[in-house]
Amino acid sequence: MNSVRATNRRPRRVSRPRPVQPDQNEGDRDEEAPAAAAEVAVEESGPAAGNSPYQLRRKSLLPKRTASSTAVACPSKTAMEGASTSTTEPFGHRAKRARVSGKSHDLPAAPAEQYLQQKLPDEVVLKIFSYLLEQDLCQTACVCKRFSQLANDPILWKRLYMEVFEYTRPMMHPEPGKFYQVSPEEHDHPNPWKDSFQQLYKGAHVKPGFAEHFYSNPGRYKGRENMLYYDTIEDALGGVQEAHFEGLIFVHSGIYTDEWIYIESPITMIGAAPGKVSDKVVIENTRDSTFVFMEGSEDAYVGYMTIRFNPDDKSAQHHNAHHCLEITVNCSPNIDHCIIRSTCTVGSAVCVSGQGACPSIKHCNISDCENVGLYITDHAQGIYEDNEISNNALAGIWVKNHGNPIIRRNHIHHGRDVGVFTFDHGMGYFESCNIHRNRIAGFEVKAYANPTVVRCEIHHGQTGGIYVHEKGRGQFIENKIYANNFAGVWITSNSDPTIRGNAIFNGNQGGVYIFGDGRGLIEGNDIHGNALAGIQIRTNSCPIVRHNKIHDGQHGGIYVHEKGQGVIEENEVYSNTLAGVWVTTGSTPVLRRNRIHSGKQVGVYFYDNGHGVLEDNDIYNHMYSGVQIRTGSNPKIRRNKIWGGQNGGILVYNSGLGACTLTRLQVYGVSSDTLVRLVSGLSEQCVKKQWGLAGLCF
Repeated sequence: MNSVRATNRRPRRVSRPRPVQPDQNEGDRDEEAPAAAAEVAVEESGPAAGNSPYQLRRKSLLPKRTASSTAVACPSKTAMEGASTSTTEPFGHRAKRARVSGKSHDLPAAPAEQYLQQKLPDEVVLKIFSYLLEQDLCQTACVCKRFSQLANDPILWKRLYMEVFEYTRPMMHPEPGKFYQVSPEEHDHPNPWKDSFQQLYKGAHVKPGFAEHFYSNPGRYKGRENMLYYDTIEDALGGVQEAHFEGLIFVHSGIYTDEWIYIESPITMIGAAPGKVSDKVVIENTRDSTFVFMEGSEDAYVGYMTIRFNPDDKSAQHHNAHHCLEITVNCSPNIDHCIIRSTCTVGSAVCVSGQGACPSIKHCNISDCENVGLYITDHAQGIYEDNEISNNALAGIWVKNHGNPIIRRNHIHHGRDVGVFTFDHGMGYFESCNIHRNRIAGFEVKAYANPTVVRCEIHHGQTGGIYVHEKGRGQFIENKIYANNFAGVWITSNSDPTIRGNAIFNGNQGGVYIFGDGRGLIEGNDIHGNALAGIQIRTNSCPIVRHNKIHDGQHGGIYVHEKGQGVIEENEVYSNTLAGVWVTTGSTPVLRRNRIHSGKQVGVYFYDNGHGVLEDNDIYNHMYSGVQIRTGSNPKIRRNKIWGGQNGGILVYNSGLGACTLTRLQVYGVSSDTLVRLVSGLSEQCVKKQWGLAGLCF
């Protein structure tokens, strides 16, 4: 072959450099270099000066560097960092040539070396580099500054990166249990592809059908000996158990069906695919729970994949114990950026149960399930943040039996049942969640459950916003509750929640509805713009209502009826369409130190046997009278300021009664003949006797 090439080769004017023996010392090599360089320099005047391409082959006649000076291990973080080391660092740079004849300057490079390092166009060098794998690219970067710059070109590393990991955006892994994709244009460093390669390099890959090809072509994949390939997830998990690698598993594009995935070690399993990763990597089971985390899986990580439970018999009772994700006692895995679906009608999609079960589930989509989305029970805890939970057949979230999760910034919507259901002593801390358009209440509390709900938005429910019943409790603080079809808050059947600092507005019915022996503390809320009463109390309910603003309602402010009770104190009730406060049908509330003003009708209205105590209130500027009493009502009225009513101070008619302490009653801003007006029923003598008003002129 060489003889044929020599026959066809054009005559050359430059003599061939004398070969240098590999065992020559460095000083001998440097003494011969000037002569060879002088001979070649006759012809060299640039890349297009007529040099034969075979001139470059003369480089091979020079002695090769020893393995100790050139060998670079697989491109781990240390090796890759060496490729971009500055000129001030000794790593990755060639030793200076020995000085000759006592001069301090280095000898000139050989012509071929000079041509490659200095004169060959960048485009050509990059094309050559594009045929290298990551190990060779790191070695090349150690040659010179120019090669270091070109070998760190993001396009080269993107090609290698996508060949290995498939991601179309770099997947950063700065610390255990943390993965996120970045936009290359917005990343802080110039080559995020290489940065990500460093972080992900030591991992095993599940890529069906590729393992045989990989291991049968060792030359093609030289330098990737640390990578392991498996055909199934079960095989990869077995490799972790046998300590073949450290536990980072990449699951590549495909659908993986009916694998037994029981995790009892701190492995990391992440989907690897182009585009939206979680759509391309699908793991499903038709017979058993898809993923089961057991004791020993503390700090395990599963992310960027679709996890499905899709049984053939979707209603079989034995599937009640089967789930997409089952997290058991004493384990705390991290579930991140997963799509979770269950078509089974008898089991939840995610079940977290048992003492010490404390997962972190973030950025997941738990939707379109035929039962409950997320079920937390039996003293389980955990952190659940930034998840999308929607269109589930039953509750988006169930918390039961002393479950106590932390749930933040979740979007819980369009459920075919309730949004969040806490019951049977369930607890939990819910913060900054957006809960809306669920078929029943946005948030339901029942049977001694006691959640804390802070700064959430609960709105556009097809029935109510918050429903607390059957001895439910809970603290609802600084939430926005609005535009629900029924009441913003329902409290009934001996329930006793705290509703504090909320904005409850624009409901299609009332703001807060307390009935059927309901209790509770309603404090410091802004209740306005509701179609019915801002607060409604009925049927033996007895809440404490204080420090609220109840205003601009399309109906009354506070409506107490059907034997309603309660202590209503220090509220501001104003600008409502009907009465500021209605008391009727055997109700007996205590209204104390309230400001009730600027109503479009009467201030306080007692009728149909409405009773109670009205004391120390400031009642003023109503379109009708400040207080009206009629049809058998008999309140106790004392120490009030009643003024500015356009139709009198106190109006008593239609058999109204009442006990009024005149010496402590200040009624002013009206004429003396309208201080107390009688209409159709009582004689002047009866009023004087009942109200103690003898001596006044009517």
